[in-house]
Amino acid sequence: MDINIKIAAGITGVVIFLLLVIYIYNKLVRLRYAVKNSWSDIDVHLKKRYELLPNLVEAVKGYTTHENETLAKITQLRSSAMGAQTPHEKARADNIITQTLKSLFALVEAYPELKADVHYKEIMSNMKEIDDNIEHARRFYNASVKDYNIATDVFPTNIMASAFSFKPEEFFLLDDEASERKPVKVSFK
Repeated sequence: MDINIKIAAGITGVVIFLLLVIYIYNKLVRLRYAVKNSWSDIDVHLKKRYELLPNLVEAVKGYTTHENETLAKITQLRSSAMGAQTPHEKARADNIITQTLKSLFALVEAYPELKADVHYKEIMSNMKEIDDNIEHARRFYNASVKDYNIATDVFPTNIMASAFSFKPEEFFLLDDEASERKPVKVSFK
Protein backbone atom coordinates (compact mmCIF):
# COMPACT_ATOMS: atom_id res chain seq x y z
CA MET A 1 0.00 0.00 0.00
CA ASP A 2 1.27 3.41 -0.92
CA ILE A 3 2.42 5.66 1.94
CA ASN A 4 0.26 8.54 0.63
CA ILE A 5 -2.87 6.39 0.90
CA LYS A 6 -1.98 5.51 4.51
CA ILE A 7 -1.41 9.17 5.35
CA ALA A 8 -4.68 10.18 3.64
CA ALA A 9 -6.56 7.41 5.49
CA GLY A 10 -5.00 8.52 8.81
CA ILE A 11 -5.85 12.17 8.19
CA THR A 12 -9.40 11.21 7.15
CA GLY A 13 -9.77 9.14 10.34
CA VAL A 14 -8.55 12.02 12.51
CA VAL A 15 -10.86 14.50 10.73
CA ILE A 16 -13.87 12.18 11.14
CA PHE A 17 -13.01 11.71 14.83
CA LEU A 18 -12.68 15.48 15.37
CA LEU A 19 -15.97 16.12 13.56
CA LEU A 20 -17.65 13.52 15.79
CA VAL A 21 -16.19 15.15 18.91
CA ILE A 22 -17.38 18.58 17.76
CA TYR A 23 -20.86 17.24 16.91
CA ILE A 24 -21.26 15.50 20.28
CA TYR A 25 -19.92 18.51 22.22
CA ASN A 26 -22.30 20.88 20.40
CA LYS A 27 -25.21 18.50 21.02
CA LEU A 28 -24.46 18.49 24.75
CA VAL A 29 -24.16 22.28 24.80
CA ARG A 30 -27.52 22.66 22.98
CA LEU A 31 -29.20 20.30 25.44
CA ARG A 32 -27.68 22.12 28.43
CA TYR A 33 -28.94 25.46 27.08
CA ALA A 34 -32.40 23.94 26.59
CA VAL A 35 -32.37 22.94 30.27
CA LYS A 36 -31.24 26.43 31.37
CA ASN A 37 -33.82 28.12 29.15
CA SER A 38 -36.66 25.93 30.39
CA TRP A 39 -35.53 26.52 33.99
CA SER A 40 -35.72 30.28 33.44
CA ASP A 41 -39.38 29.81 32.39
CA ILE A 42 -40.15 28.12 35.71
CA ASP A 43 -38.24 30.80 37.58
CA VAL A 44 -40.26 33.59 35.94
CA HIS A 45 -43.56 31.95 36.91
CA LEU A 46 -42.39 31.24 40.46
CA LYS A 47 -41.39 34.89 40.87
CA LYS A 48 -44.84 35.98 39.65
CA ARG A 49 -46.40 33.63 42.19
CA TYR A 50 -44.20 34.97 44.98
CA GLU A 51 -45.09 38.55 43.99
CA LEU A 52 -48.79 37.69 44.24
CA LEU A 53 -48.53 36.22 47.75
CA PRO A 54 -48.38 39.58 49.62
CA ASN A 55 -51.58 40.65 47.81
CA LEU A 56 -53.27 37.43 48.88
CA VAL A 57 -52.12 37.90 52.46
CA GLU A 58 -53.44 41.48 52.52
CA ALA A 59 -56.79 40.45 51.02
CA VAL A 60 -57.24 37.70 53.60
CA LYS A 61 -55.96 39.88 56.45
CA GLY A 62 -58.75 42.36 55.83
CA TYR A 63 -61.42 39.74 56.56
CA THR A 64 -59.84 37.43 59.11
CA THR A 65 -58.74 38.16 62.61
CA HIS A 66 -57.51 34.81 63.92
CA GLU A 67 -55.34 33.52 61.07
CA ASN A 68 -52.33 35.79 61.63
CA GLU A 69 -50.04 32.81 62.25
CA THR A 70 -50.82 31.27 58.84
CA LEU A 71 -50.46 34.62 57.10
CA ALA A 72 -47.11 35.27 58.80
CA LYS A 73 -45.95 31.79 57.80
CA ILE A 74 -46.81 32.46 54.15
CA THR A 75 -44.83 35.71 54.25
CA GLN A 76 -41.84 33.94 55.82
CA LEU A 77 -42.02 31.06 53.30
CA ARG A 78 -42.13 33.55 50.44
CA SER A 79 -38.92 35.17 51.67
CA SER A 80 -37.10 31.86 51.99
CA ALA A 81 -38.40 30.63 48.61
CA MET A 82 -37.07 33.72 46.88
CA GLY A 83 -33.60 32.83 48.21
CA ALA A 84 -33.67 29.25 46.88
CA GLN A 85 -31.22 28.64 44.04
CA THR A 86 -31.28 25.05 42.76
CA PRO A 87 -34.28 23.27 41.23
CA HIS A 88 -34.34 20.98 44.27
CA GLU A 89 -34.39 23.92 46.72
CA LYS A 90 -37.04 25.78 44.72
CA ALA A 91 -39.21 22.66 44.38
CA ARG A 92 -38.99 22.04 48.11
CA ALA A 93 -39.85 25.66 48.93
CA ASP A 94 -42.71 25.69 46.44
CA ASN A 95 -44.12 22.44 47.84
CA ILE A 96 -44.13 23.92 51.35
CA ILE A 97 -45.84 27.10 50.10
CA THR A 98 -48.43 25.01 48.25
CA GLN A 99 -49.24 23.01 51.39
CA THR A 100 -49.51 26.20 53.48
CA LEU A 101 -51.77 27.80 50.87
CA LYS A 102 -54.03 24.74 51.00
CA SER A 103 -54.47 25.28 54.74
CA LEU A 104 -55.14 28.98 54.11
CA PHE A 105 -57.77 28.15 51.51
CA ALA A 106 -59.41 25.79 54.00
CA LEU A 107 -59.53 28.65 56.52
CA VAL A 108 -61.02 30.98 53.91
CA GLU A 109 -64.01 28.65 53.62
CA ALA A 110 -65.15 30.01 56.99
CA TYR A 111 -65.33 33.56 55.57
CA PRO A 112 -68.02 33.74 52.84
CA GLU A 113 -67.61 37.53 52.55
CA LEU A 114 -63.96 37.02 51.63
CA LYS A 115 -64.78 34.38 49.03
CA ALA A 116 -67.21 36.85 47.46
CA ASP A 117 -64.72 39.74 47.46
CA VAL A 118 -63.83 40.89 43.93
CA HIS A 119 -60.18 41.55 44.82
CA TYR A 120 -59.81 38.08 46.37
CA LYS A 121 -61.44 36.45 43.34
CA GLU A 122 -59.06 38.31 41.01
CA ILE A 123 -56.04 37.22 43.05
CA MET A 124 -57.26 33.61 43.05
CA SER A 125 -57.81 33.73 39.29
CA ASN A 126 -54.27 35.04 38.79
CA MET A 127 -52.93 32.40 41.19
CA LYS A 128 -54.67 29.63 39.23
CA GLU A 129 -53.28 30.92 35.94
CA ILE A 130 -49.77 31.13 37.38
CA ASP A 131 -50.04 27.63 38.86
CA ASP A 132 -51.10 26.28 35.45
CA ASN A 133 -48.14 28.05 33.83
CA ILE A 134 -45.77 26.62 36.44
CA GLU A 135 -47.09 23.12 35.79
CA HIS A 136 -46.63 23.50 32.03
CA ALA A 137 -43.12 24.94 32.46
CA ARG A 138 -42.24 22.18 34.94
CA ARG A 139 -43.21 19.49 32.44
CA PHE A 140 -41.16 21.16 29.71
CA TYR A 141 -38.19 21.57 32.05
CA ASN A 142 -38.32 17.95 33.19
CA ALA A 143 -38.48 16.78 29.55
CA SER A 144 -35.41 18.92 28.77
CA VAL A 145 -33.58 17.50 31.79
CA LYS A 146 -34.50 13.97 30.75
CA ASP A 147 -33.11 14.49 27.23
CA TYR A 148 -29.94 16.08 28.59
CA ASN A 149 -29.38 13.42 31.26
CA ILE A 150 -29.92 10.62 28.75
CA ALA A 151 -27.37 12.22 26.43
CA THR A 152 -24.83 12.42 29.26
CA ASP A 153 -25.40 8.76 30.17
CA VAL A 154 -25.36 6.94 26.80
CA PHE A 155 -22.34 5.90 24.77
CA PRO A 156 -20.46 7.66 23.16
CA THR A 157 -21.74 10.99 24.47
CA ASN A 158 -21.10 9.89 28.06
CA ILE A 159 -17.37 9.89 27.29
CA MET A 160 -17.54 13.44 25.96
CA ALA A 161 -19.79 14.54 28.83
CA SER A 162 -17.29 13.21 31.33
CA ALA A 163 -14.31 14.72 29.49
CA PHE A 164 -15.93 18.18 29.33
CA SER A 165 -17.56 18.06 32.81
CA PHE A 166 -21.21 17.93 31.74
CA LYS A 167 -22.97 16.96 34.98
CA PRO A 168 -26.51 15.54 35.27
CA GLU A 169 -29.24 18.09 36.04
CA GLU A 170 -31.91 17.83 38.74
CA PHE A 171 -35.58 17.34 37.96
CA PHE A 172 -38.16 19.77 39.37
CA LEU A 173 -40.27 17.29 41.33
CA LEU A 174 -43.35 17.72 43.44
CA ASP A 175 -43.75 16.09 46.84
CA ASP A 176 -45.62 12.80 46.67
CA GLU A 177 -48.35 14.30 48.82
CA ALA A 178 -48.62 17.42 46.67
CA SER A 179 -48.77 15.43 43.45
CA GLU A 180 -51.37 12.90 44.61
CA ARG A 181 -54.71 13.30 42.94
CA LYS A 182 -57.51 12.89 45.43
CA PRO A 183 -60.91 11.81 44.19
CA VAL A 184 -63.51 14.54 43.95
CA LYS A 185 -66.22 14.19 46.57
CA VAL A 186 -69.70 14.79 45.24
CA SER A 187 -72.72 15.05 47.50
CA PHE A 188 -76.27 15.20 46.19
CA LYS A 189 -78.52 16.35 49.03
